[in-house]
Amino acid sequence: MAKNIVEKLSYGWRLFATGFSFFSFGVGGLLLRLFVFPALSFLSGNSKQKISRCQKAVHYSFYIFIGLMHRIGVMTYEIHGVEKLNRAGQLVIANHPTLVDIVFLISRIKQASCIVKAKLWNNLFMRGSIINAGYISNGDSEQMIAECVAWLKSGGCIIIFPEGTRSQPDASYRFQRGAANIALQANAIVTPVTLTCSPSTLTKSERWYQIPYRRFHLTMRVGADIELDEFIKILPRSIGVRRFTEYQQNYFTQQKDVL
Repeated sequence: MAKNIVEKLSYGWRLFATGFSFFSFGVGGLLLRLFVFPALSFLSGNSKQKISRCQKAVHYSFYIFIGLMHRIGVMTYEIHGVEKLNRAGQLVIANHPTLVDIVFLISRIKQASCIVKAKLWNNLFMRGSIINAGYISNGDSEQMIAECVAWLKSGGCIIIFPEGTRSQPDASYRFQRGAANIALQANAIVTPVTLTCSPSTLTKSERWYQIPYRRFHLTMRVGADIELDEFIKILPRSIGVRRFTEYQQNYFTQQKDVL
């Protein structure tokens, strides 16, 4: 009886804490848009320097947000190989099991761009970060690839989920070719990051209030850089892109089986 009461209280608290986390995320986005980004815009520097400063601001805000979720009992986490991140011209490719993946990754990468769904450009809470941090819209695939390649060649870092959307639990990976196209055109440093979430939560098919029976645990494992030479030399490029896409799928499938 006492155990059941404790479990119900724990569940109730985590449900409240999850809602509070989402509320805090929205408020944080508005504060960045209304106060932080306008203040940063007055500092001197070229366009790339201003974008980099805004990316750092998003990084620190996400770092605080992940810390909040951890401290109030929504989640726990562990990280392996973070020293392999934060390099100029680095393309970080990751699987996408849960909604907080991008927040978690940016909280560990100080200056990073990412690809954002076109519909989010009008989101009240996210628009400020998206525009000021130089994030890239997926509205036009050719333009998206060109902008990503240019950013990488300029020394910037980009985070991409090759699936294009959140994974379905227990489903096979089906990667799109955008990440491979960008990697080969930019001849970037490609670093795979494997994310696991246990128990599964905040998937594409779940609402925020459908929380698991206990705190979820997010694990981030940064793998070794992927050599691109064998894919770049394949002609025509479309075949190299296809084979690199298959390579990514196989890599993350093997990681899933191991973990």
